[in-house]
Amino acid sequence: MYPSGPGLPARASPEAAQSRGVNEEHGAPVTTPAIALVTGAGRGIGAATARLLAARGWDVAINYARDASAAERVADDVRNAGRRALTVRADVADEAAVRAMFEAVDGGLGRIGALVNNAGIVDLKSRFDEMSTERLRRMFDINVIGSMLCAREAVTRMSTRHGGAGGVIVNLSSVAALLGAPSMYVDYAASKGAIETFTVGLARELATEGVRVNGVRPGIIDTEIHADSGDPKRAFASTGLIPMQRPGTALEVAQAIAWLVSDEAGYVTGSLLSVSGGR
Repeated sequence: MYPSGPGLPARASPEAAQSRGVNEEHGAPVTTPAIALVTGAGRGIGAATARLLAARGWDVAINYARDASAAERVADDVRNAGRRALTVRADVADEAAVRAMFEAVDGGLGRIGALVNNAGIVDLKSRFDEMSTERLRRMFDINVIGSMLCAREAVTRMSTRHGGAGGVIVNLSSVAALLGAPSMYVDYAASKGAIETFTVGLARELATEGVRVNGVRPGIIDTEIHADSGDPKRAFASTGLIPMQRPGTALEVAQAIAWLVSDEAGYVTGSLLSVSGGR
Protein backbone atom coordinates (compact mmCIF):
# COMPACT_ATOMS: atom_id res chain seq x y z
CA MET A 1 0.00 0.00 0.00
CA TYR A 2 1.30 3.46 -0.87
CA PRO A 3 1.31 6.52 1.40
CA SER A 4 -2.05 8.15 1.98
CA GLY A 5 -3.09 11.46 3.45
CA PRO A 6 -3.38 14.99 2.04
CA GLY A 7 -2.54 14.79 -1.63
CA LEU A 8 -1.59 11.09 -1.41
CA PRO A 9 -4.65 8.85 -1.78
CA ALA A 10 -3.84 5.17 -1.39
CA ARG A 11 -3.90 3.02 -4.52
CA ALA A 12 -5.18 -0.51 -4.77
CA SER A 13 -1.93 -1.89 -6.19
CA PRO A 14 1.32 -0.76 -7.82
CA GLU A 15 0.12 -1.94 -11.20
CA ALA A 16 -3.27 -0.19 -10.99
CA ALA A 17 -4.31 1.65 -14.15
CA GLN A 18 -3.40 5.33 -14.11
CA SER A 19 -5.73 6.65 -16.80
CA ARG A 20 -8.43 5.37 -19.09
CA GLY A 21 -9.65 6.27 -22.52
CA VAL A 22 -11.90 4.57 -25.04
CA ASN A 23 -10.77 2.43 -27.94
CA GLU A 24 -12.78 3.94 -30.79
CA GLU A 25 -12.66 0.76 -32.88
CA HIS A 26 -13.88 -1.63 -30.18
CA GLY A 27 -15.56 0.70 -27.70
CA ALA A 28 -13.63 -0.88 -24.84
CA PRO A 29 -11.85 0.85 -21.95
CA VAL A 30 -8.15 1.50 -22.46
CA THR A 31 -5.85 0.82 -19.51
CA THR A 32 -2.43 2.45 -19.57
CA PRO A 33 0.81 1.17 -18.03
CA ALA A 34 2.04 2.81 -14.82
CA ILE A 35 5.29 4.03 -16.37
CA ALA A 36 6.00 7.76 -16.57
CA LEU A 37 8.70 9.83 -18.26
CA VAL A 38 9.36 13.21 -16.64
CA THR A 39 11.62 15.55 -18.56
CA GLY A 40 13.86 17.97 -16.69
CA ALA A 41 13.41 15.83 -13.58
CA GLY A 42 16.73 16.45 -11.87
CA ARG A 43 15.49 19.44 -9.89
CA GLY A 44 12.52 21.62 -9.03
CA ILE A 45 9.05 20.71 -10.28
CA GLY A 46 10.33 17.78 -12.32
CA ALA A 47 12.08 16.17 -9.37
CA ALA A 48 9.07 16.70 -7.11
CA THR A 49 6.83 15.16 -9.75
CA ALA A 50 9.04 12.10 -10.18
CA ARG A 51 9.08 11.48 -6.44
CA LEU A 52 5.34 11.97 -6.05
CA LEU A 53 4.47 9.71 -8.98
CA ALA A 54 6.66 7.00 -7.47
CA ALA A 55 4.81 7.35 -4.17
CA ARG A 56 1.57 6.83 -6.11
CA GLY A 57 2.69 3.65 -7.79
CA TRP A 58 4.46 4.75 -10.98
CA ASP A 59 7.78 3.57 -12.34
CA VAL A 60 9.62 6.71 -13.47
CA ALA A 61 12.12 7.60 -16.18
CA ILE A 62 14.05 10.69 -15.12
CA ASN A 63 15.33 12.86 -17.95
CA TYR A 64 18.10 15.36 -17.37
CA ALA A 65 20.35 17.51 -19.54
CA ARG A 66 23.50 18.13 -17.46
CA ASP A 67 23.47 17.16 -13.78
CA ALA A 68 23.69 13.37 -13.66
CA SER A 69 24.24 13.26 -9.90
CA ALA A 70 21.05 15.21 -9.21
CA ALA A 71 19.08 12.88 -11.49
CA GLU A 72 20.53 9.84 -9.72
CA ARG A 73 19.45 11.23 -6.35
CA VAL A 74 15.90 11.50 -7.64
CA ALA A 75 16.17 7.96 -9.02
CA ASP A 76 17.29 6.72 -5.60
CA ASP A 77 14.19 8.30 -4.06
CA VAL A 78 11.99 6.59 -6.64
CA ARG A 79 13.58 3.22 -5.85
CA ASN A 80 13.24 3.84 -2.13
CA ALA A 81 9.51 4.26 -2.76
CA GLY A 82 9.51 0.72 -4.14
CA ARG A 83 9.33 1.62 -7.83
CA ARG A 84 11.69 1.19 -10.76
CA ALA A 85 13.71 4.18 -11.96
CA LEU A 86 15.78 4.99 -15.02
CA THR A 87 17.87 8.11 -15.64
CA VAL A 88 18.23 9.23 -19.24
CA ARG A 89 20.37 12.12 -20.44
CA ALA A 90 18.95 14.00 -23.42
CA ASP A 91 18.64 17.52 -24.73
CA VAL A 92 14.94 17.69 -25.61
CA ALA A 93 15.68 20.14 -28.44
CA ASP A 94 17.75 17.44 -30.19
CA GLU A 95 15.48 15.17 -32.24
CA ALA A 96 17.94 12.28 -32.36
CA ALA A 97 18.50 12.52 -28.60
CA VAL A 98 14.75 12.49 -27.94
CA ARG A 99 14.28 9.38 -30.05
CA ALA A 100 17.17 7.67 -28.30
CA MET A 101 15.70 8.63 -24.92
CA PHE A 102 12.35 7.05 -25.68
CA GLU A 103 14.03 3.92 -27.01
CA ALA A 104 16.07 3.71 -23.80
CA VAL A 105 12.88 3.96 -21.74
CA ASP A 106 11.19 1.33 -23.92
CA GLY A 107 14.05 -1.06 -23.22
CA GLY A 108 14.63 -0.13 -19.59
CA LEU A 109 11.10 0.20 -18.23
CA GLY A 110 8.61 -0.44 -21.04
CA ARG A 111 6.13 1.69 -22.95
CA ILE A 112 5.20 4.80 -21.02
CA GLY A 113 1.68 5.60 -19.88
CA ALA A 114 2.44 9.20 -18.98
CA LEU A 115 4.70 11.95 -20.29
CA VAL A 116 5.32 15.06 -18.21
CA ASN A 117 6.83 17.72 -20.47
CA ASN A 118 8.58 19.69 -17.76
CA ALA A 119 11.98 20.49 -19.28
CA GLY A 120 12.29 24.18 -20.03
CA ILE A 121 14.48 27.23 -19.65
CA VAL A 122 14.24 30.90 -18.79
CA ASP A 123 16.87 33.54 -19.45
CA LEU A 124 18.12 36.71 -17.81
CA LYS A 125 15.65 39.54 -17.39
CA SER A 126 15.67 41.72 -20.47
CA ARG A 127 13.62 44.05 -22.61
CA PHE A 128 12.50 42.39 -25.80
CA ASP A 129 14.37 44.84 -28.03
CA GLU A 130 17.60 43.74 -26.35
CA MET A 131 17.11 40.02 -26.96
CA SER A 132 19.32 38.28 -29.48
CA THR A 133 18.03 35.96 -32.17
CA GLU A 134 20.20 33.24 -30.62
CA ARG A 135 18.33 33.63 -27.33
CA LEU A 136 14.94 33.49 -29.06
CA ARG A 137 15.81 30.37 -31.00
CA ARG A 138 17.16 28.61 -27.92
CA MET A 139 14.01 29.52 -25.96
CA PHE A 140 11.66 28.09 -28.56
CA ASP A 141 13.88 25.10 -29.43
CA ILE A 142 13.79 23.86 -25.84
CA ASN A 143 10.48 25.10 -24.47
CA VAL A 144 8.29 24.50 -27.53
CA ILE A 145 9.92 22.23 -30.09
CA GLY A 146 11.42 20.08 -27.33
CA SER A 147 8.00 19.47 -25.80
CA MET A 148 6.55 18.75 -29.23
CA LEU A 149 9.27 16.24 -30.09
CA CYS A 150 8.70 14.41 -26.81
CA ALA A 151 4.93 14.47 -27.29
CA ARG A 152 5.28 13.07 -30.81
CA GLU A 153 7.31 10.13 -29.56
CA ALA A 154 4.82 9.57 -26.75
CA VAL A 155 1.85 9.59 -29.14
CA THR A 156 3.38 6.87 -31.30
CA ARG A 157 3.54 4.68 -28.19
CA MET A 158 0.29 5.64 -26.45
CA SER A 159 -2.32 6.20 -29.15
CA THR A 160 -4.66 3.32 -29.97
CA ARG A 161 -4.21 4.41 -33.60
CA HIS A 162 -0.63 3.17 -33.26
CA GLY A 163 -1.56 0.06 -31.29
CA GLY A 164 -0.91 1.68 -27.93
CA ALA A 165 -2.80 1.24 -24.67
CA GLY A 166 -3.59 4.92 -24.13
CA GLY A 167 -1.89 7.44 -21.89
CA VAL A 168 -1.62 10.97 -20.61
CA ILE A 169 0.55 13.93 -21.58
CA VAL A 170 0.95 16.89 -19.23
CA ASN A 171 2.66 19.99 -20.59
CA LEU A 172 4.14 22.61 -18.27
CA SER A 173 3.09 26.15 -19.10
CA SER A 174 3.31 29.24 -16.90
CA VAL A 175 1.14 32.11 -15.71
CA ALA A 176 3.56 34.18 -17.79
CA ALA A 177 1.61 32.94 -20.82
CA LEU A 178 -1.32 35.03 -19.57
CA LEU A 179 0.62 38.01 -18.18
CA GLY A 180 3.27 38.36 -20.90
CA ALA A 181 6.21 38.99 -18.51
CA PRO A 182 6.92 42.51 -19.85
CA SER A 183 10.44 43.87 -19.31
CA MET A 184 11.45 40.48 -17.94
CA TYR A 185 11.20 37.64 -20.46
CA VAL A 186 8.45 38.02 -23.03
CA ASP A 187 10.21 35.32 -25.05
CA TYR A 188 9.61 32.82 -22.25
CA ALA A 189 5.99 33.95 -21.92
CA ALA A 190 5.47 33.57 -25.67
CA SER A 191 6.95 30.08 -25.62
CA LYS A 192 4.50 29.08 -22.89
CA GLY A 193 1.63 30.62 -24.85
CA ALA A 194 2.60 28.32 -27.71
CA ILE A 195 2.57 25.35 -25.33
CA GLU A 196 -0.98 26.18 -24.25
CA THR A 197 -2.22 26.29 -27.84
CA PHE A 198 -0.39 23.05 -28.59
CA THR A 199 -1.98 21.40 -25.54
CA VAL A 200 -5.53 22.23 -26.60
CA GLY A 201 -5.00 21.23 -30.22
CA LEU A 202 -3.28 17.94 -29.45
CA ALA A 203 -5.91 17.04 -26.85
CA ARG A 204 -8.68 17.38 -29.42
CA GLU A 205 -6.69 15.47 -32.03
CA LEU A 206 -6.16 12.50 -29.70
CA ALA A 207 -9.46 12.52 -27.82
CA THR A 208 -10.74 9.32 -29.45
CA GLU A 209 -7.39 7.52 -29.30
CA GLY A 210 -7.14 6.91 -25.54
CA VAL A 211 -4.74 9.80 -24.92
CA ARG A 212 -5.53 12.79 -22.70
CA VAL A 213 -3.46 15.97 -22.99
CA ASN A 214 -3.54 18.71 -20.36
CA GLY A 215 -1.36 21.51 -19.08
CA VAL A 216 -0.36 22.94 -15.73
CA ARG A 217 0.22 26.66 -15.43
CA PRO A 218 2.45 27.38 -12.40
CA GLY A 219 2.68 30.87 -10.97
CA ILE A 220 5.62 32.04 -8.88
CA ILE A 221 7.11 28.85 -7.46
CA ASP A 222 10.05 28.56 -5.08
CA THR A 223 12.50 26.64 -7.31
CA GLU A 224 15.99 27.07 -8.70
CA ILE A 225 14.72 28.50 -12.00
CA HIS A 226 14.72 32.05 -10.61
CA ALA A 227 18.51 31.93 -10.31
CA ASP A 228 18.62 31.20 -14.05
CA SER A 229 16.91 34.54 -14.66
CA GLY A 230 19.47 36.34 -12.50
CA ASP A 231 17.07 36.87 -9.59
CA PRO A 232 17.39 33.96 -7.12
CA LYS A 233 15.30 35.76 -4.47
CA ARG A 234 12.41 36.55 -6.83
CA ALA A 235 9.99 33.96 -5.42
CA PHE A 236 9.83 35.56 -1.99
CA ALA A 237 10.44 39.12 -3.18
CA SER A 238 7.29 38.88 -5.32
CA THR A 239 4.81 37.84 -2.65
CA GLY A 240 3.00 41.18 -2.99
CA LEU A 241 1.97 40.14 -6.51
CA ILE A 242 0.31 36.95 -5.27
CA PRO A 243 -3.18 37.02 -3.73
CA MET A 244 -2.19 34.21 -1.34
CA GLN A 245 0.89 36.27 -0.34
CA ARG A 246 3.38 33.43 -0.73
CA PRO A 247 5.14 31.55 -3.51
CA GLY A 248 4.07 28.03 -4.30
CA THR A 249 6.16 24.93 -3.81
CA ALA A 250 7.34 22.38 -6.34
CA LEU A 251 5.28 19.75 -4.52
CA GLU A 252 2.09 21.77 -4.95
CA VAL A 253 2.64 21.81 -8.72
CA ALA A 254 3.53 18.12 -8.69
CA GLN A 255 0.26 17.33 -6.94
CA ALA A 256 -1.67 18.98 -9.78
CA ILE A 257 0.32 16.99 -12.34
CA ALA A 258 -0.23 13.75 -10.42
CA TRP A 259 -3.98 14.38 -10.39
CA LEU A 260 -4.05 15.01 -14.14
CA VAL A 261 -2.35 11.70 -14.88
CA SER A 262 -4.60 9.78 -12.50
CA ASP A 263 -7.93 8.04 -13.09
CA GLU A 264 -9.56 10.83 -11.11
CA ALA A 265 -9.02 13.13 -14.11
CA GLY A 266 -10.28 10.57 -16.59
CA TYR A 267 -12.72 13.00 -18.25
CA VAL A 268 -10.28 15.91 -18.32
CA THR A 269 -8.48 16.75 -21.55
CA GLY A 270 -7.51 19.98 -23.26
CA SER A 271 -7.48 21.81 -19.93
CA LEU A 272 -4.96 24.23 -18.39
CA LEU A 273 -4.85 24.07 -14.61
CA SER A 274 -3.44 27.16 -12.89
CA VAL A 275 -1.38 26.58 -9.75
CA SER A 276 -0.67 30.20 -8.98
CA GLY A 277 -2.03 31.23 -5.59
CA GLY A 278 -4.75 33.25 -7.35
CA ARG A 279 -2.44 35.26 -9.57
